[in-house]
Amino acid sequence: MNDRKRNVIEKAHELFIEKGFHATSIQDILDYSGISKGTFYNYFLSKNELLMEIFRAAFRKMEFARDALLIGQDSGDPEVFIRQIDLQMTANRENKIIPLFEEVYFSGDKELKKFIEIGQMKTLRWFSDRLANITDDLCRPYLLDAAIMLNGILIQNVRFYRKANGDSTDLLPVVRFSVTRILNLIEEVTLSQDQLMPPEVLDAWLPVSSREALDWRSKIHSVISRLKKLDCENKDLQQKLNFIEEELRSKVPRKFLIDSILFSMSPEFNREIQELQALIDEHLLEKA
Repeated sequence: MNDRKRNVIEKAHELFIEKGFHATSIQDILDYSGISKGTFYNYFLSKNELLMEIFRAAFRKMEFARDALLIGQDSGDPEVFIRQIDLQMTANRENKIIPLFEEVYFSGDKELKKFIEIGQMKTLRWFSDRLANITDDLCRPYLLDAAIMLNGILIQNVRFYRKANGDSTDLLPVVRFSVTRILNLIEEVTLSQDQLMPPEVLDAWLPVSSREALDWRSKIHSVISRLKKLDCENKDLQQKLNFIEEELRSKVPRKFLIDSILFSMSPEFNREIQELQALIDEHLLEKA
């Protein structure tokens, strides 16, 4: 993305926060960002597309910071998950994402409503995947239920906690309280085998073509998390996987180093290593 387009996105974001999305006209955006109408339509097909690009840009930035919290950490540690959610919620608050979501969601605009619904499904997918890292395999049939409940509990707990303590209050205690309750609840429903929503439902809600969040980063992280759990006491394996994660986050990943590390890993994990190699090859080929 060039600097001029990025500037338009940032300026439009400021206007949407200040005036509201529907009250802001394209002419307002042109005047505030200092571009012509032709340049605007060269960048965006519509004001709707511009708003969606704002959401995407904010999410990419948040996702990058959120994923960074996992580097060198145990993905099965609930405290890491808590800090990731806290970062995500803090970023949403700082970028005024939720008020914009609510304005366009309840406006009746079908295109924007669909876009936001996909975003909500991505959040459920991420919650479910991270809960899978933290819990054992017996819990998997109940993780979509848990993700849905965690999402709802967070929203309502934050709402009333901020009402009682002020909008600028630290949300970490709310996140920790909510995640702890959900982890306890997962243990209970696993024992009782009480399921409301089978995990497969999420695949219907979020088809492969719509899974922007399930890009190469999410897929690679999922495989690396599985590898880490297969031999969590193996420090050499953990260090190698941490190095691969860090290398893939660099601007120019050194594929020869990654290939060498994968080749040096135990054949005991051959299936996961081959899957990881294929994902990395696919991603680096796209970047080439």
